[in-house]
Amino acid sequence: MTLTNETIQLKLTEKFPDQLTDWQEPYGMLTFTAPKDLNLKILQFLFDDAELRFQFLTDLQAVHYPDNKGAELAVVYHLHNLVDNVRIRFKIFVDIEKPDVFSATALYRSANHMERETYDFFGVNFIGHPNLIRILNVDDMDYFPMRKQYPVEDQSRIDKDDEMFGRG
Repeated sequence: MTLTNETIQLKLTEKFPDQLTDWQEPYGMLTFTAPKDLNLKILQFLFDDAELRFQFLTDLQAVHYPDNKGAELAVVYHLHNLVDNVRIRFKIFVDIEKPDVFSATALYRSANHMERETYDFFGVNFIGHPNLIRILNVDDMDYFPMRKQYPVEDQSRIDKDDEMFGRG
């Protein structure tokens, strides 16, 4: 029997009733949102379940939503069932003032570098990570460059023509 998005959603809602929200299927990939404190329980369930078998962490990253007060940072997990060739995505949202998320390194070894990179660029603190230090930026950097806290361009420049950028 092939694994379908409906089967995955049914199994997850049975295991975590009323806790998973925002179910979508963009481009056929099942996507949902979960509370941040459940990330490890959901990952463990998806990994261990004999039918689901999401045992490969394809990607882990963050997205900064500065207008989403209290939940400015989204941590996004992409998982792959290699047997049935099915992929899913789930998101958790955290407050930028306390961006603490449980580390997935005990379950997925590939999470090690992905979590370090997410910490390095977005400042997400992965609790339980064995070596959460910067991986690409210099150690003494005191900010997280991928957060949308800085203007994209210098607003004081006078040598640019707004019409060239579609703003005139």
